[in-house]
Amino acid sequence: MWKVLIWMGILLIIIGIITMILEKIKIFPLPGDIVIKKGNFVIIIPITSMILFSLVLTLMLNLIFKR
Repeated sequence: MWKVLIWMGILLIIIGIITMILEKIKIFPLPGDIVIKKGNFVIIIPITSMILFSLVLTLMLNLIFKR
């Protein structure tokens, strides 16, 4: 149980680092993501990014836990 939690934490850290790097390269927000800017207020609704993230995570988990 603890090993799974540790690996999930490491995975989340890696994903966070990757998204920080991709933001610097200006890949995000993807087309299809909703960005609302009003003065100092910004709302980002990452619909396309979440679909892409879900597909990649599903493929990775299926490869890892394939029985």
